[in-house]
Amino acid sequence: MSLLPELRYPTVTEVVSAARTLAAQRPGPCTLREVGLSRAGRPLHLLSVGRARRAVLVVAGAHANEPTGGPALLALAERVLHERALRTDTSWHFLLCADPDGASLHVTPAPRSLLDYHLGFFRPAGPEQPEWSPAVLPPDRLPPETRALTGVIDELRPYLQATLHGTELGGSWVQLTKDLPGLAEPFAKSAAELNIPVETGAADAAGWPASGPGVHVMPAAGATMAYPSMPDDARHSTWHHVHRYGGMTAVVEVPMWASDLVDDPVPHPAPAAAMRRLAGRLLRDTREVERVLTEVLPRLDGVDGPLLRATRWALGLVPGLAADWTRTAPLDDTRAYIGSVDAFARRLPLRAAAMLLRVLQETDDRAAPGLERLVASWSGSFERRFRARWVPLEHQVEHQSRTVVAAARHARDRAA
Repeated sequence: MSLLPELRYPTVTEVVSAARTLAAQRPGPCTLREVGLSRAGRPLHLLSVGRARRAVLVVAGAHANEPTGGPALLALAERVLHERALRTDTSWHFLLCADPDGASLHVTPAPRSLLDYHLGFFRPAGPEQPEWSPAVLPPDRLPPETRALTGVIDELRPYLQATLHGTELGGSWVQLTKDLPGLAEPFAKSAAELNIPVETGAADAAGWPASGPGVHVMPAAGATMAYPSMPDDARHSTWHHVHRYGGMTAVVEVPMWASDLVDDPVPHPAPAAAMRRLAGRLLRDTREVERVLTEVLPRLDGVDGPLLRATRWALGLVPGLAADWTRTAPLDDTRAYIGSVDAFARRLPLRAAAMLLRVLQETDDRAAPGLERLVASWSGSFERRFRARWVPLEHQVEHQSRTVVAAARHARDRAA
């Protein structure tokens, strides 16, 4: 990280190069090998530190638009090398990027604003995301990235899989597939020291039991899902693949821009009305993007690349999600939860508009300038509404690193 300027996320090539340097400098404890190929033929690399049978697996780059995972993974690898106690009876394994094809399409290495971030935005459709594809596809149609990840899990049988995720704007939270009593304290301490808000009412974990502020435990199999309309169920993702070996997964989320609106546990004065309003906003903004998509499709000559597939996927989630939000009783009545849903209501159509804009810019379509103005307007209102403040890259990296180490310690004690 010392070789990279501030506000600059490393490319996959740079992450692999740094890992190769580590392996060359420390050939005793370190090895670097290929564990598979992407759909486009890009190699998937696994860096291993230590040779103990008991293992921790750390995954970065599962979502192309969440670039903090790469540098956080490198920081973790260096920490494990320098702190012998971390590898006394545990080997650490780092999947450098789970989706290198997606990472090649998200092109915002140094975003100065949400507009910068979205002008190069890419997040694949659900069936093309390595961790999520088992939740929406049959086993015989899983992409090679997913098969490589589950193959690594089958080989290592880790007691903990830590997967590094993030959000463009909000707070930090952790999703666990099994409870880890005691994790909430070091997680909250790290967030406070680094001035990162804890997202206590994360919309992604709506209705889940909480192990502590910002630490959410996924419901057991058979439990009713918070948003029944959503096509993907986390319990069918690769996060649960480790359970067959007695392990568990911790998903560590960290924001690029922070907002204290998602860290307010005070009850909202009118949560049901707020949810209906946000559902209406989500539908209204989505119709704006769909209108442009309908207009330009006849001029795209059948183009159906990953950007357009992802745009359609994002738009397709909206009707059912808006219906889920308008239930009589909201899943959480805090200002934090309403704030998190508000962010989601702005985020989803903005992402779809940003990806469609990139398609139109590549084809020199006359609708692109109008859509660019819309993306700029929505990005700016998102920043202003949530009073966004940049989280320094080194703080993003340090918080994820600390949280994974704490989760590994607690998971080791739990497994013992």
